[in-house]
Amino acid sequence: MQARDRDLPRGAGAAFGVAHGLVGTGDALDVVPATLDEAVAAATDRHGEKAGRMLRRFAEVPAGAFVWTRVGDADDVPFRLGRIAGPWRYDDSPAAREVGIHHVRPADWLPRPFAEDELPAGVAATFGRGGRNFQRTHDEHAEEATAALWVAHAPPD
Repeated sequence: MQARDRDLPRGAGAAFGVAHGLVGTGDALDVVPATLDEAVAAATDRHGEKAGRMLRRFAEVPAGAFVWTRVGDADDVPFRLGRIAGPWRYDDSPAAREVGIHHVRPADWLPRPFAEDELPAGVAATFGRGGRNFQRTHDEHAEEATAALWVAHAPPD
């Protein structure tokens, strides 16, 4: 979770998301949208077709999907595992503006951080490629291994 439109320390957006129980992406809009369709249209107008497509994909990821983030870029900075827990909304709060993370969804984050050597190989490879976008890990074993980590470390209900 890192805004592409500002130069912040790596992990600032992720720290915001984890602290607020959110997962999100950037691309501020001039007017707070009332609906996802308004947001996609505004993102497309302001940031281009790709931004609109990425926003729609992010909003349509099913609730319950796993998400990984990293709250920094030093070797000793941990990774965090969460699950999307609700629908898209636009966040125009001062905290969201500060880190540039506006398109958000509720997320449940495990309290336990993970070191890189604990990640499923496909997840580690995705982070290794870099980038600032919400990305899907294309590895047949990553989701199964992620689910196993979730079960092993989720607090009891």
